[in-house]
Amino acid sequence: MTVGGHRRSFPTRWADNDVYGHLNNTIYYAAMDSTINSWMIDNGLLDIESGAVLGVCAASSCRFAASASFPDALSLELSVGRLGNTSVTWTLAISRERDGLVLASGEFVHVFVDRETRRPVPIPVDLRAAIVEQLEVAA
Repeated sequence: MTVGGHRRSFPTRWADNDVYGHLNNTIYYAAMDSTINSWMIDNGLLDIESGAVLGVCAASSCRFAASASFPDALSLELSVGRLGNTSVTWTLAISRERDGLVLASGEFVHVFVDRETRRPVPIPVDLRAAIVEQLEVAA
């Protein structure tokens, strides 16, 4: 079942511009990571301080289509490209808020692991249910 994605605003800072006058590529990664984790934390699905299960990044990528620069605010749309047993491939569309121009698309692969052993574990049941109910999941 697909319901839709989660959208989050990500304001930029003066320090985010690089020497070429546009947002440094690391800012896009920070925006994607913040969007994913804030969705899980805000929904009570990830306890970063004491939860038994952690989501660790196993891979990430970003394809750039256009540039942004401060004071642009980014708009990120979160969905799921693949929902596995122990991992999720999050997909993100990044656009400029003021005009909707698509700037980039990215992926983050989170593998869920036991906090103590750091070995993969199944995605927690409540997280899996929230993904299916709240985010667009690719078929």
